[in-house]
Amino acid sequence: MGLVSGLAIYFIIWWVSLFLILPFRVRTQAEAENQRLGTMPSAPAKSHMLWRAGATTLLATVIFGLYYWAVEVRGLGLDDLTWLPMPDSLK
Repeated sequence: MGLVSGLAIYFIIWWVSLFLILPFRVRTQAEAENQRLGTMPSAPAKSHMLWRAGATTLLATVIFGLYYWAVEVRGLGLDDLTWLPMPDSLK
């Protein structure tokens, strides 16, 4: 795996991880009883984006490390997934 493809895979894993992390620690303005004018009651009271970015980076790094270990160290690939039902075009 080259540097550019590794960065591209990490970037994709990071964005997917961000969407996994986003629902955690959400407290709405209605729950906090601190609704601001012009906002929906379901809007977050605080975004905690620095915490989310850190948690996303940590999760993405762990997932990428597992991916790198499986592909580069162990040499696993699509041919090793014979137990999964695949279309004929991938066989």
